[in-house]
Amino acid sequence: MTLVRWDPFRELEDVSDRLNRMFSSRPALPRTNGKETMVVADWVPSVDVSETEGAYQIKAEIPDVKKEDVKVTLEEGVLTIQGERRQEKEETGKKFHRVERSYGRFVRSFTLPDLVDEEKVKAEFKDGVLNLQLPKSEKAKPKAIEVKVG
Repeated sequence: MTLVRWDPFRELEDVSDRLNRMFSSRPALPRTNGKETMVVADWVPSVDVSETEGAYQIKAEIPDVKKEDVKVTLEEGVLTIQGERRQEKEETGKKFHRVERSYGRFVRSFTLPDLVDEEKVKAEFKDGVLNLQLPKSEKAKPKAIEVKVG
């Protein structure tokens, strides 16, 4: 996996873009940042990325999102998770005192290493967590080589 260094100025730019979108009728355009394209979304789910000897694993927290509202794509070595968390419709007789959860569209993209076997990627969605298994190809797995003493 490619790790991206945290950039506080990029965070400020994201906030600025969100504010501009709120006061503009134009849709947000993808920004190119090196190899990866960043799409400004309404919120960003938290993810854990881990690695074992045989695979990479990505776990994304997307509570209150229906399976039908989540789309996972793998194209040209980039894994993209996107979807939408819909806000409750206001009911008569019910008023909100505080709304802290984010709603709307989300997008997360990850550049995969060449070592991932793209044909064997698996996705499972359970209890608000999207679990992606990205097996490494056979050439990436370490092999023990027997050394003969002669």
